[in-house]
Amino acid sequence: MKKIKTLLGWIFLMSTTLIIAQKKDSKPNILFILADDLGYADLSATGSTFYETPNIDKIVNEGTVFTKGYANSRVCSPSRASIMSGKFTARHDITVHIGSPSGEAWRKRKRFTKLLPADYTHQLPANYTTMPEALRAAGYKTFFAGKWHLGEKGSWPEDHGFDVNAGGYTKGGPQGGYFSPFRNPKLEDKEDGENLSLRLAKETVKFIKKNDPKKTGKPFFAYLSFYAVHSPIQTTQAKWKKYRDKAAAQGIAKKGYAMGKNLPIRQVQDNPIYAGLVEQMDDAVGEVLAGLKAQGLDKNTIIVFTSDNGGVASGDNFSTSNKPLRAGKGYQFEGGIREPYIIKVPGLSKKGDKIDFPVTGADFYPTFLEFAGAKMLPEEHNDGVSLLPLFKGKTIKERALIWHFPHYGNQGGEPSSIIRRGNWKLIHYYEDGRKELYNLEKDISETTNLSAKYPKKVAQLNKELFDYLTEVKAKFPLADPNYSEIKAKAFLNKMENKKMPSLERKRKQMLSKDFQPNESWWGSMITKD
Repeated sequence: MKKIKTLLGWIFLMSTTLIIAQKKDSKPNILFILADDLGYADLSATGSTFYETPNIDKIVNEGTVFTKGYANSRVCSPSRASIMSGKFTARHDITVHIGSPSGEAWRKRKRFTKLLPADYTHQLPANYTTMPEALRAAGYKTFFAGKWHLGEKGSWPEDHGFDVNAGGYTKGGPQGGYFSPFRNPKLEDKEDGENLSLRLAKETVKFIKKNDPKKTGKPFFAYLSFYAVHSPIQTTQAKWKKYRDKAAAQGIAKKGYAMGKNLPIRQVQDNPIYAGLVEQMDDAVGEVLAGLKAQGLDKNTIIVFTSDNGGVASGDNFSTSNKPLRAGKGYQFEGGIREPYIIKVPGLSKKGDKIDFPVTGADFYPTFLEFAGAKMLPEEHNDGVSLLPLFKGKTIKERALIWHFPHYGNQGGEPSSIIRRGNWKLIHYYEDGRKELYNLEKDISETTNLSAKYPKKVAQLNKELFDYLTEVKAKFPLADPNYSEIKAKAFLNKMENKKMPSLERKRKQMLSKDFQPNESWWGSMITKD
């Protein structure tokens, strides 16, 4: 009997040792969730009292929140290229959304601007070792679902390190809308009216089940890149009614817009269609989290949630307000670049964790490599830094964050470059060379330009900004010799006196009890809401 007990004890000790060794040697799975055009204040967990996002809120509440988290650009393609490459936009040279006109072609937009936007690189360079390529070399199975927008065929996800691609190709928006048929060459239609966000979630769960590390012996990197909440803004009738009634209960503001420098800017969150689109994406996140838990993988999977640029407050569909941040997508202000930025790391993240160190999308690349115990590639992720020390209570050396946008935003933003160091943010404008200086710790809404008060700080930051831009051979806009001040003023007059009143009328119509869109709007009435 004693020998049996000794044998059982030895077996238990050996099995425990084996389990501990397996845990120590195993690499974490990574689930990276990227929203498109979702603003800093578009989650209930980050301040919205109108939108409802319980599933994303769960990631926020259980993960580590980076309160000064940034996208690398005010528009999509540059931000996505920075995530893939670990480089700031001026270095990889995809400085605007791919497809945007530059040079004299810009005149076709009839914005009557002073400058002609700079040329830029139109696809993710093939010679880069991208984040998924580096993770695949480290033993990961890689998966992509959703929006890509980093080049034509030949520069799609499967060409840059992803083993599986569900829905990622050239276009930056859902060509068929959010309900099937999707008109997407990388996503087969299955049933009419199927919701796009939920379909991408199902594809992600299918990949996770098929590539469960307990079966394959390999960790996975799953990149779920929603098309939501990019235009066109669509939802179901049931969700529209839910949020229309909620807006009415909260009290509908008399005015929803204020005139910006070039276009009207939305001031309130009360768009019931946009709210429904946000909730549809949140439903899809819930599907993926449930699938992860069902496989028993939630304890060894890093989960990230962020967005590629600020919420659309102006231009496109004028969908949301990013207050207290100024402006939104396409703009040089915080509303255009500051994002929800959450990383949930099992064993390291604790409920309520907040880190105030300024970070960007370029930091994900080296961070994931270090979490995976993989070889760092500093010659690739030139501008990103690993955030792992912050999770361990250590510090990272302060560095400058730099944004370069030698273009005009479709939403009204201006050609400019930005540097943030510490709490100071300097904006350089290319139209006239003027500078704006803000102390973001005291003035998150960027209401007070301090450039005249602190000329030495302006000079210091300006030198550091342009030293970097010179080093990476950044491109700059040029003066348009055909610029007409008369036409420019006529355009602004049209925006203020025709466009803004039209937006107010549409807003009120959308919030009316008898609002009815065109016949094809809902598209999902045959499916469960």
